[in-house]
Amino acid sequence: MAHPLINRAFYDAIVSFETSDEAQETYYRIMDTEVERNGKKDTVRNQILRVYAMLFCEDMGLAPGQPATPEAVEGTADRLYVGEMRFDPRHWYRMRHHFPVIDEDNYDRFAALVIADLNAGPLHETSKNGESMLLVGEKNPLIMSEEERKHQVLRSVPSVEITTGDFTPGGEA
Repeated sequence: MAHPLINRAFYDAIVSFETSDEAQETYYRIMDTEVERNGKKDTVRNQILRVYAMLFCEDMGLAPGQPATPEAVEGTADRLYVGEMRFDPRHWYRMRHHFPVIDEDNYDRFAALVIADLNAGPLHETSKNGESMLLVGEKNPLIMSEEERKHQVLRSVPSVEITTGDFTPGGEA
């Protein structure tokens, strides 16, 4: 079962973040929610950043179990494609969701968007139906030649679920 806070309403709040005060409140409330796992307290934000690091930052030098840093998220954002490897708004994940800059102010929101999308958003639905998946390309495709991009190694990331396991919203079991 998916973590109850990483749901479609959370995904919608992230997508509407720039245009809605209510969406911003929802986003921050969920990201700052304290959860407990195996007797250790943490936040949803840290859990999301750990999942993002595990899925996308294996070559960024992060220690296992560490949350993604602003540099790691920024360094991997341009490697994510939806459906097929192309640099256009429909296929390049970062462009599709209009994140022209990823920095300390929004790296966690970008990571949350990707994880919420895979967990409960349109990517989750299209992946379940076999229509489209998130693809991860090689390191720094922006400096590759067209020929190199055509032959880059891609791996697919099916829909994921951050499981409830023993997470307890509010931090107390």
